[in-house]
Amino acid sequence: MGAAKTRNWLAPLALLTKTVWLPWIKLEKPDARLIRLSEKNNNWTFNLANDDNKDANAKPSAWSFRLDNILFDQGRIAIDDKVSKADLEIFVDPLGKPLPFSEVTGSKGKADKEKVGDYVFGLKAQGRYNGEPLTGTGKIGGMLALRGEGTPFPVQADFRSGNTRVAFDGVVNDPMKMGGVDLRLKFSGDSLGDLYELTGVLLPDTPPFETDGRLVAKIDTEKSSVFDYRGFNGRIGDSDIHGSLVYTTGKPRPKLEGDVESRQLRLADLGPLIGVDSGKGAEKSKRSEQKKGEKSVQPAGKVLPYDRFETDKWDVMDADVRFKGRRIEHGSSLPISDLSTHIILKNADLRLQPLKFGMAGGSIAANIHLEGDKKPMQGRADIQARRLKLKELMPDVELMQKTLGEMNGDAELRGSGNSVAALLGNSNGNLKLLMNDGLVSRNLMEIVGLNVGNYIVGAIFGDDEVRVNCAAANLNIANGVARPQIFAFDTENALINVTGTASFASEQLDLTIDPESKGIRIITLRSPLYVRGTFKNP
Repeated sequence: MGAAKTRNWLAPLALLTKTVWLPWIKLEKPDARLIRLSEKNNNWTFNLANDDNKDANAKPSAWSFRLDNILFDQGRIAIDDKVSKADLEIFVDPLGKPLPFSEVTGSKGKADKEKVGDYVFGLKAQGRYNGEPLTGTGKIGGMLALRGEGTPFPVQADFRSGNTRVAFDGVVNDPMKMGGVDLRLKFSGDSLGDLYELTGVLLPDTPPFETDGRLVAKIDTEKSSVFDYRGFNGRIGDSDIHGSLVYTTGKPRPKLEGDVESRQLRLADLGPLIGVDSGKGAEKSKRSEQKKGEKSVQPAGKVLPYDRFETDKWDVMDADVRFKGRRIEHGSSLPISDLSTHIILKNADLRLQPLKFGMAGGSIAANIHLEGDKKPMQGRADIQARRLKLKELMPDVELMQKTLGEMNGDAELRGSGNSVAALLGNSNGNLKLLMNDGLVSRNLMEIVGLNVGNYIVGAIFGDDEVRVNCAAANLNIANGVARPQIFAFDTENALINVTGTASFASEQLDLTIDPESKGIRIITLRSPLYVRGTFKNP
């Protein structure tokens, strides 16, 4: 550290009590350079007592040192930190007139109660952090406030790194020991995943986001620190979010815990979690992925998501977070409601246990297990569907609106790969569906039964309902190819069997629908019906 000129005042009478007392020291244009080469190698930590060579039986020195205040005009701090990849310049200027804490934070009552000091210095920062450009401004209290253990030290900052913005104002408790903070903290950016580079907290890729909450932290560099982000509100894409999260450092890994809720969840905003575009803000999300070296590899003509799960970082922390989506905003063709899940991440092993949501008047419950520590990732899904109403499954299909009945099903899938497409492309398992005692549109059954003449008559003179005695499907899935063991509909006017294959690997369909009609038919077309093509264009 250097300064163009240094002046200080020594209190001579204090020497009589073996105290070196400097009431003040004034630095003109101080210039400091802070360097850190590793976690334990920096130029601002000093062992003044020389503990390594100190005699264990030696008595402590009778002399003491006291410095009451540090004064300076304009200053510069250069930071070269190899650990955080920071190369920054911070310029410090006196504000001229101290600003009361309450004028900046708008919390007069709290400031008076805690006797928070005034803001005395302004800050400007520029440079790079973790390879990204960083700029920002801020304010801090005076140097005298650093000495008071019971006096909170005021801080305020607003900075940007890339497209991510972090703003906070509040206090640092016991600033000389960095005992903790109490801040109003705001985040915003293209994706929650971008916050990992700034905070070390692993979060999923999302549409553009912003949050505003209170951060209360207790910092203990020797053991573990606790960061409590309380009562935050914000949005992800078009969805609102609310909740509280606690991040605790320590061994073997840091841990994130808490509860998050969305009162109006736009289902598309969950798309980036499995590699599907969210619509609004999708371009910003893609830029965020490209910035981190991730590239969209979705092939043309494919439906299943090909974006990779970035499992390499799953072992940097553990998590235990519960999420609820109260009201689900979705397209009319996807009748989903009331989503909830318990997210457990431990040593790169991710579980959604359970994942629940309402669908078509019924419910879906699933346990999802992704083993991110395996190469390639191993995945498992156990799914139960109960009381799904046929009419509500396809609300946009007019002929389904006279359909009555409920469907139940179970699925068990196992696969390996680092994307949804890869997991399903080599999956093994089973899918069962069952419906009893339902009613469907007669015109719908006539179309499936290939009796076009009867459909025309029904369209002219009315459409009655046809009772479904039973509908059942039992599909075995091997190496990503689904083959029906049983796939049949038994109604009072037709018996329909489905055979063939559906490949998740190639997304190709090769199905045969073989109807056997019951009753009189005006015109009969040649059957069976063949369904070919791809998932996207059958």
